[in-house]
Amino acid sequence: MDFRGNNAIIDGFDDEKNDGLSIILESCEKESGCIKLFLNNRIDNYNSAYFQRAVEKVVEAGYRHLLFCCSGLSYVSSTGIGAFTFILKTLQMRGSNMALLGIQSRVYDIFELLGFTSFFSFFDREDEALSSLRGTKAEAPRQNAFPLIFACPKCSKRLKTSKPGKFSCSTCKTKIVVDSRGNVRTWDGVS
Repeated sequence: MDFRGNNAIIDGFDDEKNDGLSIILESCEKESGCIKLFLNNRIDNYNSAYFQRAVEKVVEAGYRHLLFCCSGLSYVSSTGIGAFTFILKTLQMRGSNMALLGIQSRVYDIFELLGFTSFFSFFDREDEALSSLRGTKAEAPRQNAFPLIFACPKCSKRLKTSKPGKFSCSTCKTKIVVDSRGNVRTWDGVS
């Protein structure tokens, strides 16, 4: 991590501060055009505009792929989710992308409650998030794929399994198969 501060990565980034949200930047060493944004505290009605302006500086600096590291994010309001949605649309219009890494379950639940989980890419592992941003799949076979947290292919409900097998989604009842590599697909009952 660059300890010279955010201004060493993007000139003027730290000119504006917010008490409710801190953002720490880190360049992705092996990924051209990618940057990590470590989000700490909360994104709410009072700082969502600040959050959007800060991310706009990142995009204007030429970064195409944004990895939001969310383990330090304790709360996101509906206005905060609106800010994430605006950022995603802006990136997609430019042929860019974003991913959310390590989001806490209570924050994920807010995305889910408001019906936004299918719009965003959530990851628990950095290598998978970076692969997604590159547009490639993570290397397979993965060792230690379990326990596995994944989204239902039909309704995007966040599910967890400790082993491979056949399951039904607790929300939409879609039949799901998880193989030993951690790959997820729907199952039509014909095998």
